[in-house]
Formats: sequence, structure tokens, C-alpha cells
Amino acid sequence: MRHVTVLLAILLLAAFDAHADSASDLVRAARAQVGVTLRYDPAYRTIGYPNGDVPLDRGVCTDVVVRAYRGIGIDLQARVHEDMLAAWKVYPKIWGLKAPDANIDHRRVQNLTTFFARHGQTLPTGDDPHGYRAGDIVTWNVDGLAHIGIVAERRTRAGVPFIVHNIGAGARMEDVLFAYPITGHYRWLPKR
Repeated sequence: MRHVTVLLAILLLAAFDAHADSASDLVRAARAQVGVTLRYDPAYRTIGYPNGDVPLDRGVCTDVVVRAYRGIGIDLQARVHEDMLAAWKVYPKIWGLKAPDANIDHRRVQNLTTFFARHGQTLPTGDDPHGYRAGDIVTWNVDGLAHIGIVAERRTRAGVPFIVHNIGAGARMEDVLFAYPITGHYRWLPKR
């Protein structure tokens, strides 16, 4: 029995370490966009599929998330598109689409939140900064608009984690976790 307990403890620690490595890699991929993605550009564009992207010097908040996951070998464009094909009814119909559109669906906050809620963990949105771990995804309502970012490993002196996001001037890492009303908190780090 003791051997089983020790083995179980080792497996749990290995799983935690794998999550930490994936989360660190995700944050690193998000931070790598700072200084590269310099503009906010919400224009609709026809892009390739899979692994399609707008030019790296521009993008929106969702592009930070999509590019970070792509940096760890996960194509959210394909994952979201395939999930929307399989479960169209559960995705928002805010934009009047009659079918999924691989050019834009992964670039919409509401679609990403639906995807993360379906495939990841939906976590509390409280005001305890310690409830937010590096690699977590957070969404906000910013003056009526949905916004999304990735929790970084760096924290303020008060323990509040920084966020990597693009809210209008390119990808940045800033102390904005509690600057806007939080609408969602997710954790999704699948096996690669």
C-alpha cells in the first residue's frame, strides 16, 4: 500500500510539473509577441487554414492568445473551427454567421471563451490574485467590449499577476488583471 501511495504522489507531481512547463512555455510564447505585434488591427482578413494568421506586426487581443498557443504547438484556429463544426449550436451567433468561418472564428473572444469552457477548466473570477496562475486565460468587459489575455508569471509587489494582451497598442505585458470587470477565467493546457 505504501508503494502505491508513493507512486501516486510521484505521478501527481509529474502531472503538476508537466502543467507548469506547459504554462511557462505558453507565457513565454505570449511574451515573445511584445515588441513584435505593434498595432491593434481588427480588420477581417482571409487567412490560410490550418495555422493561418494575420501579419505578426498587427492583431487583436485574441491573436495574442492564438499565437501563444501556436508557440507551444497548438493550433487554436483549427481546434476552434473543428469544435464549431461539431457543436455549432453552443457557439454565440452574435455576428449573424450561418456557419463557421475559419478566417475569423478563433479571433473572437466569445468563441474562445466557449471553446475554453467546453474543453478546459472554468475557474472562479474572484479578486484574490493568488487564484490566477501563469498560463491562465482571463476575459474582461472593457466598456462593453469583450477582451482576453494571458496571465504572466511576473507579479506586482502586491502579488497581482501581470497580463499579456493587446488592448489597442500592440502586445504588452501590463498590470491590468483587476483594471476591468472580469467575465471569465479559464485554464486549458492539453497534451501536445
